[in-house]
Amino acid sequence: MVSLPQRYSAVCADLQLPTSPDVLRVLHERGRARSSGIRLPGGGGRLTDRDVLALSVTLRQDVTVAGLDLRYNRVTDEGAKHLADLLQHNVAIEHLNLMCNNIEAEGAELLAKSLHGNSTLRSLRMAGNKIASRGSMRFAAMLQVNSTLQALDVSDCDLDTQSLIGFTIALSTNKSIQAVDLSRPLLFSHQEEIMVHLARMLQVNQHLQELHLGQHGMTDSAVERLCEALRGNSVLRYLDLRCNRITRDGAKFLAEILRHNSTLEILDLSSNRIEDDGAGHLSKAIARHNRSLRALSVTSNSIASRGLLLLTEAMQLNPSLSHIYIWGNKLEEPVCAAVSSLLQSGRLLQEATDVSPYEVDGQRCLAEVFHGLRRHYYWTSNFDAHSDPVVNSALVLMGRDSMF
Repeated sequence: MVSLPQRYSAVCADLQLPTSPDVLRVLHERGRARSSGIRLPGGGGRLTDRDVLALSVTLRQDVTVAGLDLRYNRVTDEGAKHLADLLQHNVAIEHLNLMCNNIEAEGAELLAKSLHGNSTLRSLRMAGNKIASRGSMRFAAMLQVNSTLQALDVSDCDLDTQSLIGFTIALSTNKSIQAVDLSRPLLFSHQEEIMVHLARMLQVNQHLQELHLGQHGMTDSAVERLCEALRGNSVLRYLDLRCNRITRDGAKFLAEILRHNSTLEILDLSSNRIEDDGAGHLSKAIARHNRSLRALSVTSNSIASRGLLLLTEAMQLNPSLSHIYIWGNKLEEPVCAAVSSLLQSGRLLQEATDVSPYEVDGQRCLAEVFHGLRRHYYWTSNFDAHSDPVVNSALVLMGRDSMF
C-alpha cells in the first residue's frame, strides 16, 4: 500500500513540482502519530499555490484525512481553485482552515461553488481573507443550498452591510449551520440596520448555537433589539459581543435576558464599557435567577471594585457559573482578596479564569494568565480539539467537538 508521503512525492514528480520539506515532514509525522488531520500552518516556509496544488492532487482520492489546516500561508485565488477542485472529489475532509491567506473574491466564489455539491465538509474558516462583498455573498448563497456545513468563520473578511444581510437571510432558512463568526465587518452605516435583520433571523432560526458579532460598533440600542429577539430563542448557547460599544444600559438588557433564558451558556462582553453598574445588573441576574450561564468574560470593561465584588459574590451564590474572566479592569486589593478566596476554596479553578493571585509585602495582587475565553473556542481545529470540555464552544457543551 502506497503511503501518503510516497503518494505526495510521486504527484510532485508527475507535475514537475518541487517537493516541500515541510509537507513531507508533516505527512511522515502524521503517519507515525496516526492523526486524522494535516496541520501546515505558515511558519518559516509558508506554502504557495504550487504546494497546495500538489497537496490537493495527493488528497483527491484519500479517505483518511479528515482535517486540513493551511492557515497563515500564501494561498491566493489560484490555490483556492485547487482546493475547490479537491472538495469536489474528496469524500473525507470535514474541516478546512484557510485563515489569513491571500484569497480574494474569485477564490471565495470557487470555494463556495464547490460546496454546492459537497456533502462532507462540516467547518470552514476563511477569517482574514479579503473576500469582500462579492465573495461573501457567494458563501451566503451557498448556505441556501448546502445542508452539511455546520460552522463558518468569515470574520475580518471585509464583509459589508449587503453581505451581512445576505448571511442573515440565508441563516433564516438554513438548518445545518450551528456556529458562525461575522466579526469585524466594514460598516459605513448605522449598525442598527444589521441588527434588524439579525433579530429576525434569531427569531426563526432553531439551529444556530454559536454566534460571534465582535467589532460591529454595536451600541446599547442594538443590544436591546438583539435581546428582544433572544426572548423567543431557545437554541443559542454562545453569544460573543466583544469589542463593541456596550455600556451599562446594554448590560441591563442582557441581564434581563439572563433572568428568563435557560439556554445561553457562554457570554463574551470583553472590551466594552459596562462599568460597575453594568456588572451589577449582570451579577443580580446571575445570583438570583439564572442557572444556565457557565462562562462570562468582562475583560477590559472599566469595572472597579464594586462591580467586580458583586460578580464574585454572584459566583458564590450560583454554582453553575464556573468560568469568569476579569483582567483589564481595576483589580484593587478587595477584589484580589475575593478572587484569591474563590481560588483557594476551589469554587473557582485556576484554569477557569484569567488571573492568578500573588503577594508582595503582605499585599495580595492578581497577575494575568492566558486562560482567556477566546482561546477556548474555534481557534482549535476540530480534529485536535482543546482539552477543556467546558468552554471549547457551545457545541462542546453539548458533548460535541469544537467546530474549528
